[in-house]
Amino acid sequence: MEISPHLQGILDTAPTRPGCYIMKDAQATVIYVGKAINLRNRLRSYFHASAQEDRKTRRLVRHIAEIEWIVVGSELEALILEMNLIKKHRPQFNVRLKDDKRYPYVKVHWGEAYPKLTVTRQMSEDGSRYYGPYTSVWAVHQTLDVLRRIFPYLTCDREITGQDERACLYYDIKLCAAPCIGAINQAGYRQMIDDLGQFLEGRTEPIVTRLRADMSQAAEALNFEKAAALRDQIQAIERVVEKQKVVSSDYIDSDVVAMARTDGEACVQVFFIRGGKLIGREYFLMEGAAESPDADVIAGFLKQFYDQAPSVPAQVLLPTEIEEMNIIREWLNTRRSGQKVELHIPRSGPQQELVQMAAENASATLTALKAQWQADTHRQEQALAELQAALGLAEAPNRIECYDISNTQGTAAVGSMVVFEQGVPKKALYRRFNIRSVSGPDDFASMEEVLTRRFSRWQAAQEAAQAPGQKPDPAFSRLPDLLLVDGGKGQLSRAQTVLERFELTGKFFLASLAKQNEELFIPGRSQSLLLPRHSQALYLVQRVRDEAHRYAITSHRQRRDKAGIASQLDAIPGIGPARRKALLAHFGGIQEIRLASTEELLTIPGITIKLAQAIRATLGSS
Repeated sequence: MEISPHLQGILDTAPTRPGCYIMKDAQATVIYVGKAINLRNRLRSYFHASAQEDRKTRRLVRHIAEIEWIVVGSELEALILEMNLIKKHRPQFNVRLKDDKRYPYVKVHWGEAYPKLTVTRQMSEDGSRYYGPYTSVWAVHQTLDVLRRIFPYLTCDREITGQDERACLYYDIKLCAAPCIGAINQAGYRQMIDDLGQFLEGRTEPIVTRLRADMSQAAEALNFEKAAALRDQIQAIERVVEKQKVVSSDYIDSDVVAMARTDGEACVQVFFIRGGKLIGREYFLMEGAAESPDADVIAGFLKQFYDQAPSVPAQVLLPTEIEEMNIIREWLNTRRSGQKVELHIPRSGPQQELVQMAAENASATLTALKAQWQADTHRQEQALAELQAALGLAEAPNRIECYDISNTQGTAAVGSMVVFEQGVPKKALYRRFNIRSVSGPDDFASMEEVLTRRFSRWQAAQEAAQAPGQKPDPAFSRLPDLLLVDGGKGQLSRAQTVLERFELTGKFFLASLAKQNEELFIPGRSQSLLLPRHSQALYLVQRVRDEAHRYAITSHRQRRDKAGIASQLDAIPGIGPARRKALLAHFGGIQEIRLASTEELLTIPGITIKLAQAIRATLGSS
């Protein structure tokens, strides 16, 4: 194929060393990230005639306008950099975990004297232990409900001295071990939490053996109440374990990976086998997989999944060979602190049956999801058609925008903008607005500010679209078909004012949705509109409004919390905006900074020994 002089110059000057390459289109958007042992050879290969036989490669090459590279010291460094770049840019031609979401984990705060359990999507090296992943928060909480009945861990925030006069209700209903009153000492409590962790890892036999011994000792000492409690705990563990299927006789901790695909969709299923038992399974959807071979999808999954996973088992069973087998194995060894990880493709026997079982589950999951998607599509189409008829629109409102305001007595006020297209939320187009011009709790003025800034950016996007090389923000470059504001006539009036200012009156439909009676107020109509009580149209506008409300509250809390964190850090002499930002970026939050050692603080640029000591002294006493 013909190569532009610009690209030919890039290919001719590319280094022959290991590294990552970043391909961009004419709008400077990253469209593909790859790695290579020899960057020059790898880049040239895309433009060979043989490479053009692959449809995906042809499409990619047609869009390449610019290529950049980053040289590293080894193929392993290139692999790690590639994963980070894909996570950052989410290029359309790379295979990626859908939404790149961080899956929830159970976090055991092991660094605390009496460790508690929380649900988190963010892992950090703070001495905590993590178990998972789970595909939904609901699944995590379901697990925690089971755990708490077996291992009654703490959920309160009281200081544990062991000398409180009374325990709370949870102790009475056997959902807390009550270290607050000394019903269990610190060593016993930590042992219980350690057992809980082993339970989550599928290692129940040592726990049961020790609990039986403790029960016998308690009975011999005539402590029948303790013996009965231990008996109940053993029985609860055994009931759960009975539901776990024994699938392996070699007792090697393994993850079994398989996939199914149909109509451009790819679903990867993972079985988690610990101690020979199937303790859980999760599915993951992949993007950018339509034109990629199975091996590339599996390789992309392994890199992204184990980059987030808290632990790596000794063995991973795969359905097919992958090109990067050796380097991925080397990387997984580093994730296991140097312990060997086997990547194995079983051809027969029980292990091959496990892979087949995982593939069948992936296929069943994908079939169920497609049926759900189709049902949802039908409901969405019905809702939009009903809304079109109720509002008297010429066409169904494809793009719906909704706005809401959240504040606490006028402080940390935030406006939210959510976007639905074809009845489905488009979270990439959500935007938040920190209220700047309004003092005190004035939702009307805040709404006016938010809409003014939104349509100012629309104007700017129209101008940017005319300038070469400019890429307008997709959230603002289009007008809605239906604009909803949360509230009544006051919010609607301010919205009308803004539209008049930008000469947008009549360009799209405007309404406000009042929560009390779920009524729509429409400009020029004296009577509000009540959608039929059980109509899909009403369900849709409620969902849009509730999403705007949720996003506004979440954004407000983040701003409020950030202000609180900033005030604590700003109180430390020598901590300015740059160092504050660096501390928060590295540690994640004020609690993590508070727990950091002096040596850990010194790793942050600009933090001296004197400043680190000041941070520990200030936050430690707060």
